[in-house]
Amino acid sequence: MPRFDFAPDELRAYRPEVAEPADFDAFWAATLAEHTVPDAEPVLTPVDAGLRLVDVWDVSFAGYDGHPIKAWLLLPSGATGPLPAVVRYAGYNGGRHLPHEHLVWPTAGYAEFVMDTRGQGSWGSGGDTPDPSGSSAHAPGYMTDGILDPEQYYYRRVFTDAVCAFRTVRNLPQVDTARIIATGVSQGGGITIAVAALADGVAAAMPDVPFLCHFERAVGLTDADPYSEITRYLAVRRNEVETAFRTLSYFDGANFAKRAASPALFSVGLLDDICPPSTVYAARNRWAGPADIVEYAFNTHDGGGAYQWQRQVRWLQGHGLAP
Repeated sequence: MPRFDFAPDELRAYRPEVAEPADFDAFWAATLAEHTVPDAEPVLTPVDAGLRLVDVWDVSFAGYDGHPIKAWLLLPSGATGPLPAVVRYAGYNGGRHLPHEHLVWPTAGYAEFVMDTRGQGSWGSGGDTPDPSGSSAHAPGYMTDGILDPEQYYYRRVFTDAVCAFRTVRNLPQVDTARIIATGVSQGGGITIAVAALADGVAAAMPDVPFLCHFERAVGLTDADPYSEITRYLAVRRNEVETAFRTLSYFDGANFAKRAASPALFSVGLLDDICPPSTVYAARNRWAGPADIVEYAFNTHDGGGAYQWQRQVRWLQGHGLAP
């Protein structure tokens, strides 16, 4: 695929004006105050996953409105802590998959908490968490589920789940509360950015090729899913454009980035047509704290893959977040 977005030098300087509602902070403060159960105890069940070097627990914790959300907790075998922890969020329509698909962080000495995404899980090894909340008519997928009202929008529930997941990890006895890292690829990267802005105690954030950033540019620039779900919806509901984009402004990673003070390590593929590079830079260049980024000049939406994980490990070491 040829380059279709700005040139690299333009991307590095790209600081767009992004629509932001005046009550953005009040909306999220009210959401977390009214729709979470801070004192809820998670249920951890040991799992025989056939692994000798990694211990696994099946976790159920209280997410948005107390809905049960599934996760995996993986620890180096026999570890008692306190360990640095990685909280990982899944890509679009993925899920928590199976425990043996999450071995690199615990074998590197970290606790790892892998959150399932409500209602998703239709590729790979899937997920296990339903979304009990209803919604209005929407295009197939999740991007337009409740898009006419920020209080009903699907990602209000997901981002709240993600903050609850982070809080759950902070209360685990095996975890060092001063060394908890949020990370994820694509949708997981977008969720990571929201968590970095909304949750207390984020020591570092590592969003790879993040989705859910700079919606208005993304929808006008790429015809790839999942952003094209919004295009298809608005092609039918022509009179709802302003309302839809107002809702999306409450969930835009570029707006969360302004409120995220922890160190961050981004990745971007300069040929990425799913999360175009300018939308990634829109968040990175507005990040409130120090933010490094790794560019993959000839890659699309893989986030650097295994090469990026090697960079993440070294980067965490440099920030005092190694086991």
